[in-house]
Amino acid sequence: MAAKRKRAALASGKAKRARSAPSAGEAAPEGGPQERSIPPQEYTIPPPVSQGKWKNKERVLIFSSRGINFRTRHLMQDLRTLMPHSKADTKMDRKDQLFVINEVCEMKNCNKCIFFEAKKKQDLYMWLSNTPQGPSAKFLVQNVHTLAELKMTGNCLRGSRPLLSFDPIFDREPHYTLLKELFIQIFGTPQYHPKSQPFVDHVFTFTITDERIWFRNYQIIEEDASLVEIGPRFVLNLIKIFQGSFGGPTLYENPHYQSPNMHRRLIRLSVAAKFREKQQVKEVQKIKKKGTKVLVEEDPTEVVFETPAEEKPVEIQLVKPESKPIVKDKKKLRKIQRKKQKKLFRTEG
Repeated sequence: MAAKRKRAALASGKAKRARSAPSAGEAAPEGGPQERSIPPQEYTIPPPVSQGKWKNKERVLIFSSRGINFRTRHLMQDLRTLMPHSKADTKMDRKDQLFVINEVCEMKNCNKCIFFEAKKKQDLYMWLSNTPQGPSAKFLVQNVHTLAELKMTGNCLRGSRPLLSFDPIFDREPHYTLLKELFIQIFGTPQYHPKSQPFVDHVFTFTITDERIWFRNYQIIEEDASLVEIGPRFVLNLIKIFQGSFGGPTLYENPHYQSPNMHRRLIRLSVAAKFREKQQVKEVQKIKKKGTKVLVEEDPTEVVFETPAEEKPVEIQLVKPESKPIVKDKKKLRKIQRKKQKKLFRTEG
């Protein structure tokens, strides 16, 4: 019964054709209702250029290791939101080797991978890899700002396809050309992906400044291509490019890269050098204070206007001086003085 229904549906579908009305001069066929001729004025609608088939089966696995902070977790969630062809997985233990990620991608049916690796709870590294053949690149992620943190005014359609804009330097140097192809395959949403929308309303920009790759996301808000930043934003500092996936021979090593440990060590050394300099200045000042002062030679003209003082005769007192009575009352003291004067007058008289 099901086969008969299908055949009836196909027959009815073939019979439904768009044709113009027959003219009045044309006569009806004599062979009966089954024998019917096709009029010459029939027109057909041309098929679409694209059949709408999902041919580019790019799937990106986005996950991280244990020990990441909240900002990295939000950045990872933002990338999953902006990339409808991405997949998620649980966090990987720190003890596991990186080549295990190839097996995880194979189980998840993914051929690209973005892996966030956290070290010392403060350094964040990003791996971009084409699994399982390679190549892969390792970056140090700096200046991370997520969608919720920026609070931008722009807003794009969820699942829309982005435009990828690259700096002209990507076409001049070979290692940047390799990274450009890797970025195109990872961040570009495949056409006719089941979870994507048939719209292009935002732009991913990759700019090279100060030997680093700056990632920005802008929304196209007008027909004149005016842009408004949405987020997230981050800076990628290239470390190495490997031939294999998460390892293998090194194709390129960045000579301008400085590890975070070395950067922190230089900061500590600079602070210690300033402290040491202050201590040396204090010691020099102490030595100057303790040092003997330089004596100035005597000026002979200083004694020209000096007059020698008169020499007084030296008097030797043989009698012990009388002790003065300690009197607190002034009136009593005056009385005592008067009595002494009277005695002197009497003796003289």
